Amino acid sequence: MEYISQIAFLLVLAIAIFFLTRRIRTIKNNIQLGRKADRSDNKPERWKNTFLIALGQKKMFKKPIPAFLHLLIYGGFLIINLEVLEFIIDGIAGTHRIFAPALGSFYTVAINVFEFLAVAVLFSCVVFLIRRNVLKVDRFKPLAGWPKLDANLILVIEIILMLAILTMNATDQLLQGRDEHYIQTGSFFFSSFLIPLFENMSISTLVFVERFAWWFHIIGILAFAVYVTYSKHLHIFMAFPNTYYSRVEPKGKMKNMNDVTTEVKSMLGIDTGATSGEPPAEVARLGAKDANDLEWVSLMGAYACTECGRCTAECPANITGKKLSPRKVMMDTRDRIDEMGKNIKMGKPAEEGNPLFSDSYITDEEINACTSCNACVEACPVNINPLDIILQGRRFKAMEESSSPQSWNAMFQNIETSFAPWKFPPTDRFNWAKKLTEEK
Repeated sequence: MEYISQIAFLLVLAIAIFFLTRRIRTIKNNIQLGRKADRSDNKPERWKNTFLIALGQKKMFKKPIPAFLHLLIYGGFLIINLEVLEFIIDGIAGTHRIFAPALGSFYTVAINVFEFLAVAVLFSCVVFLIRRNVLKVDRFKPLAGWPKLDANLILVIEIILMLAILTMNATDQLLQGRDEHYIQTGSFFFSSFLIPLFENMSISTLVFVERFAWWFHIIGILAFAVYVTYSKHLHIFMAFPNTYYSRVEPKGKMKNMNDVTTEVKSMLGIDTGATSGEPPAEVARLGAKDANDLEWVSLMGAYACTECGRCTAECPANITGKKLSPRKVMMDTRDRIDEMGKNIKMGKPAEEGNPLFSDSYITDEEINACTSCNACVEACPVNINPLDIILQGRRFKAMEESSSPQSWNAMFQNIETSFAPWKFPPTDRFNWAKKLTEEK
């Protein structure tokens, strides 16, 4: 009988690891549907961005109040989970607070720090729930259905998990004075305020409450770890690789299309690096029709999206009433690659269904409204680049489907024939300067 608890814990842990591993493999395979892209350059700059932006949340502090609250949740998430290590060891070994005897008074200090962070996380989550559902911050208003429920659900789960920790510690402190099997740890400040709620309970009831809170917290943490991989809160983990692999070139530098560059060089007689007599490589699709035409970094960005809406709030097209929303672009991309991944699992072609750039996902009206200003890229707290996805979609529409707006096509034709957006011959380009000379 004494091993039932350990067996049950190992079973729960194994189930969590199984589902977590399977989901991680799915996400990895979906990201690898994208085109290859070399992001191995400038490693010092990449590591600097990772520490300052992903770990240090540098870009979050453009809005100090939500940034501070987010920092409390973020710091609490990282540090409180150190206690989960003790939970896991206790669950496997059948022990109770295994670190307490070895750490002594330092253990009491550590748990008090964890409790402070638990209260800070609880407070921040309550404030965020109020901001989303009572104050209704503008950038959250467009979210409805599952995205809205997901955000609220995560906040509620975090509140419950923090209350479970405080409940466990409060009942544990009472049991330390009544049951010799409970290790003496000293007083815990914050959970002490909950002791009056439990002090009239019997020892058996206290043991039940303490064990229930322990099991609830560890199962909640393991379930949360699996659930996060289906949630927008996947950015907790994906922010780090996404920031590391994000572009380090100036934001205004637009990436050329290698296939087009090679073709132009060949037409101009410039060496393209191809071996003499070697047939030209088959030209790949120009731009992107579907999610698998995008670079893998863009697909990873879709999973790293926090759905915070800072990109959309800064988008000048969106501000002026256009339908373009960079946040929606990233969410649509994520939905499409999830759909493509499911197609593959079912033995269907990945491209089955409506492509990414269609009325079902990202429409022509949305991508044509983009001014290419990079405001969304600058605003993103984890360095996601919605503009790259928009540009690739526009390139496909212009170069393969010729479905750009009529005024754009006229401009393209003028550039091709007259080397300028306006319809006049190149020989007349400097006529205005001749008139100035004649006036003198």
